[in-house]
Amino acid sequence: MAELLSKTDKRNKYCGEFTSADIGQRACVMGWVQRQRDLGKLIFIDLRDRTGIIQLAFDSETEKEIFDKAFGIRAEYVLCAKGVVRARGEGAVNKDRATGEVEIFVDELKILSVSQTPPFEIVENSNVKTELRLKHRYLDLRRPDMMNNILMRSKIAKIVRDYYAENGFIEIETPNLIKPTPEGARDYLVPSRVHPGKFYALPQSPQLYKQILMLSGFDRYVQLARCYRDEDLRADRQPEFTQIDLEMSFVTAEDVMAINEGFLKRVFKDFLGKDIETPIQRMTYAEAMERFGSDKPDLRFGFELKNISDLVKDCSFKVFAGAIENGGSVRAINVKGGGARFSRKEVDSLGEFVKTYRAKGLAWAKNTDGEISSSYAKFLTPEENDAIYKALDFEKGDLICIVADKDNIVFDSLGALRCEVAKRMGLCDPMDFKLLWVTEFPLFEYDEEEGRYYSKHHPFTSPMDEDLPLMDTDPSKVRGKAYDIVINGMEAGGGSIRIHNPEIQWKMFDVLGLTKEEAEEKFGFLLEAFKYGTPPHGGLAFGFDRLVTLLLGLEDIRNVIAFPKVQNAMELMTECPNIPEAKALEELKIKVDTEE
Repeated sequence: MAELLSKTDKRNKYCGEFTSADIGQRACVMGWVQRQRDLGKLIFIDLRDRTGIIQLAFDSETEKEIFDKAFGIRAEYVLCAKGVVRARGEGAVNKDRATGEVEIFVDELKILSVSQTPPFEIVENSNVKTELRLKHRYLDLRRPDMMNNILMRSKIAKIVRDYYAENGFIEIETPNLIKPTPEGARDYLVPSRVHPGKFYALPQSPQLYKQILMLSGFDRYVQLARCYRDEDLRADRQPEFTQIDLEMSFVTAEDVMAINEGFLKRVFKDFLGKDIETPIQRMTYAEAMERFGSDKPDLRFGFELKNISDLVKDCSFKVFAGAIENGGSVRAINVKGGGARFSRKEVDSLGEFVKTYRAKGLAWAKNTDGEISSSYAKFLTPEENDAIYKALDFEKGDLICIVADKDNIVFDSLGALRCEVAKRMGLCDPMDFKLLWVTEFPLFEYDEEEGRYYSKHHPFTSPMDEDLPLMDTDPSKVRGKAYDIVINGMEAGGGSIRIHNPEIQWKMFDVLGLTKEEAEEKFGFLLEAFKYGTPPHGGLAFGFDRLVTLLLGLEDIRNVIAFPKVQNAMELMTECPNIPEAKALEELKIKVDTEE
């Protein structure tokens, strides 16, 4: 039978806070039972809360009623225990536990709640299936590593708020029920009962509202903003997530990057005790793609791409020559040490890997103790092979990987391959942080199927001043005043200088194929605001979940979110989304067409 707390049952210390300085002091602790050990005339209970574990002791001097109660206690029972802190007996000190020098000799004990046997043990680094952990997330969050992740997330959030407040930013909340947006990922739609047939959208970001705040004169805005995108999930994505969202007036791109470098310097120092060098390295989008095949390159290892198209454009090997004739390219990476590390079977698996990025296959050459084996060398002349080896600095123990195709396929496949081989070779230390600004992104992307341009980021990013004439002649070559912060190959945040000139904004809409009427319908409130004095402004948003994941050296953002979704966007614990009651749908004037 569960017992009730009385007015005198007041916890005076957390379980993990006791030290030898507390010996002789009276303590009242509360928490969950990690385990109970019955040694006959001795019973020990490890009591756990969010700070750690303290040992409760019961022996021959314990009152029989309390001893008998302790005998029946099992894992995950919730207790209130009172007693005197004492030193552990000689040879009983637990050096692996912060409280390992002391224990509490219990003289009062209440069972506040009993527990069934949990579906998995509440231990650190559990190898239980993710689905089971998320189904019983309340148990999963009790595990020390998960508990620590959420506590550290809170600590990082405080650093965020402190830093930006100290630098003059005003925290302002923007709406969560907004007008549906026409660009970017799919919106989550919310039906309106008051306006039948009309819908709100959940914000993909506070983009337009923070620009309006700049027009309103607030100058520096920040928010830990909840955002929502109805898109396919990956290890670093969730349908609902948190951004460190900010905007600044009267600034250039350098100003925005500088203030956020200051934040990164602060959070790495305060949270990890690491000093990062500033200014952070910068690299244009074009250079990042040429060298690394990615706009978010991982700089913890080499294996840079080399364009060998000029060396093989006249060769008789159709795979290479044909790709160049069709407007593509032939590029390669030299995996230093890869020839010794990867077997032929593993090289074949790398070939299958690049096919997932639409490459037709992988050409390769291995140098094993001076003996060269290759999938393509026999189709080239000795001079052509030697030219490739020289260009790639091909030495004993190396592995050359080559992809020939359209540029975007070559970049995607080789960019991913260099990361894959580095991972397999153990070169990706999660606590070895390499930071990079990637700048000058293309302003537009062309969709061949739809025959139109889309915004690379969003339609409010300002073009580079020198590229303005290209808006009329060749939009594909226009660069934007955009910048992403990349940490260890992950985009941790991104932003841009916004368009504040109405004429350029109209030109942007024109390139995107929006008529004047469509632009007025979708963005009329912003265009109207532009008429009343718009300051130059720009901003950035960090993916807060991603940043916490990186700082903790983890791979899956679900491990830093209290109640995440799984791959199909379901939350397993509450089993949502679900079918609403018929009455609710009737009030919303909604009919649902579903199969049985």
